[in-house]
Amino acid sequence: MTVAAHQGTQQTTPAQASRRRAAASKIRKRPQLSEEVAAHLRHAIMTAEIRPGEFIRMDDMAARLGVSVTPVREALLTLRGEGMVSLAPHRGYIVAALSRIDVEDLFWLQSEIAVRVALRTAQAITSEQIGELEWCNQKLAVAVRAGDGPEVADAEFEFHRIHNLVADSGKLSWFLLSATRYTPTQLYATDPEWGEVAVDSHAKLIAAYRKGNREQVIEQTRRQFTDGAARLTKHLEATGIWD
Repeated sequence: MTVAAHQGTQQTTPAQASRRRAAASKIRKRPQLSEEVAAHLRHAIMTAEIRPGEFIRMDDMAARLGVSVTPVREALLTLRGEGMVSLAPHRGYIVAALSRIDVEDLFWLQSEIAVRVALRTAQAITSEQIGELEWCNQKLAVAVRAGDGPEVADAEFEFHRIHNLVADSGKLSWFLLSATRYTPTQLYATDPEWGEVAVDSHAKLIAAYRKGNREQVIEQTRRQFTDGAARLTKHLEATGIWD
């Protein structure tokens, strides 16, 4: 019997099967490299790290990110479909204009979807789920006080992930997630003032769920996006891209 044949007859233990399922799950959940590059470029464009009118050279970007040209090309094709870059024949990809109205529209869209999701959450949320949100907000508060940007971003994401699952509105949550791709999360995660607003807004939203206060649910949900739009607009004004 060959080694391969012998291995094929070995029985898989429950522990081995569990580890394989976990590994397969991680592989499925891990973003494609081109998606990671696209996320990096979105952040750079939305914060004016790469300014409107600038060219993105695939070779240069690949070298900067330590990847091959292929994922950069795929990412730029994705961003072209989103209207964030355009293709100049024989010259490469150029960053599209980003106006104040663009910023306002992006956050308005997120806000409108988020309010609808929040109202559905208000109808379905249990005391136990409210407790989960409180735990996530405490975790966020600790990260904000510590100035730990990556942990702030993770805690904020986890809060909204749990919150949106309660609403059981898969399509709306998908649209909201798609819209928030244009939000430069690390810009906010490293802003202590934003962190304080987020923690306070979450706390008041949780209190509104406990009391069944529909008006406060709407107000605190919109507050987060109004604040986010104002902060990004202020940041972009400081870069001078609208001078």
